Amino acid sequence: MPSKQSEAVRRRWEAARLAMAGEGEAPDDESWGDLTAEPRGVDYLEAEVAGRPAMWLVPKGSRTDRVILCLHGGGFVGGSIYTHRKMFAHLAKSTGARALLVGYRLLSEGGGYPVPVDEAEAAYRWLLEQGTEPGHIAFAGDSVGGWLAITVQLRARADGLPLPAAALLMSPVSDLEVSGESYDTNSGTDPLFQRDFVRELMRGFLGAAGDPRDPLASPLHADLAGLGPLYIQVGGDETLLDDARRLDEHARKAGVDARLDVFPGMLHTFQMAAGRAPEADDAIRAMATWLRPKLGL
Repeated sequence: MPSKQSEAVRRRWEAARLAMAGEGEAPDDESWGDLTAEPRGVDYLEAEVAGRPAMWLVPKGSRTDRVILCLHGGGFVGGSIYTHRKMFAHLAKSTGARALLVGYRLLSEGGGYPVPVDEAEAAYRWLLEQGTEPGHIAFAGDSVGGWLAITVQLRARADGLPLPAAALLMSPVSDLEVSGESYDTNSGTDPLFQRDFVRELMRGFLGAAGDPRDPLASPLHADLAGLGPLYIQVGGDETLLDDARRLDEHARKAGVDARLDVFPGMLHTFQMAAGRAPEADDAIRAMATWLRPKLGL
């Protein structure tokens, strides 16, 4: 049974659904970060990386030569380095490494496809140019940030860049056609992310001429061979469950070392309740435990 603390995630998604139906006020974007408790013992240093706002998350005593490159979710219409700083700081602290949380332009700022991929790849290239070894870098992302954690690797590979050591994906978007069966089977348990809503987000992001089956835009249609290990987490009650399952299956068929954990009763990006909900804390610890040896920690 989901913990009382984890229900805060459900309440936020329910409030967003009611606002879309004209039955209440939409929760403001910045309050999204209120789901997460302060991890404490972490310094936040704002920076500019490859022309975009970014933030270093530096836990006390962490290794400075290991970096988790973090990419926030928000459906390309919301989210920021501020909404997600605490959640990714929990991950950095548990891992014992610095994290670099990078902002990318949203749709309202002209951030349609492929702009976020361009800007996230530029941040990865910047890290490499600073002398960070690719084997000392991991990608992490939630929702569309998880999508970026895969598509940026595909772009980097096409551009001849070395690939990172590993990637952590939380409730990742992998199917831009929005065709998963779990949109039907979990429609009664997921309060917000119904098929029509997600399809509208993806169409808005891709644009009228965009192809949801483009291998550089859709991980499910891409050749994933050669990518580093992937750890995927997803909520058992969310409609994007099949995005995670199908990505895991597709990666394994390509020879990628992939792990999938389904958290019963949890919703989309439940890890945002880190420091408050035990399920989120368990998820963060599991990611850190998996990641440390991949980074040589």
